[in-house]
Amino acid sequence: MGIKSNALRKSAKDQICTFQIPKVCNHNRETTVLAHIQTEGGIMGGKADDFSAAFACFSCHVHLDQHKMRYEDELFFTRRAMVRTIAYWVEQGLISVKGNQNDR
Repeated sequence: MGIKSNALRKSAKDQICTFQIPKVCNHNRETTVLAHIQTEGGIMGGKADDFSAAFACFSCHVHLDQHKMRYEDELFFTRRAMVRTIAYWVEQGLISVKGNQNDR
């Protein structure tokens, strides 16, 4: 059943990479896609929910897919990217948080 949203997927177009892994990120907005992050809700051989995702440039996406860094570093960059991406979605009104004090 997971969350699948064309709006969230399309929101990655031309965005900055939210992973920004040093010495890896190409900072090219034209290569940014919504990269799914494997979570406990993900299914083997399938993709996680669109909510479990972040904006990734081609270089960061490949780097993460190939697990080229220590597990702890991968967790850090993944969590940071998800928080940045979710903040963008809230700011753009693509998702909402009940009781958000910033809503006017």
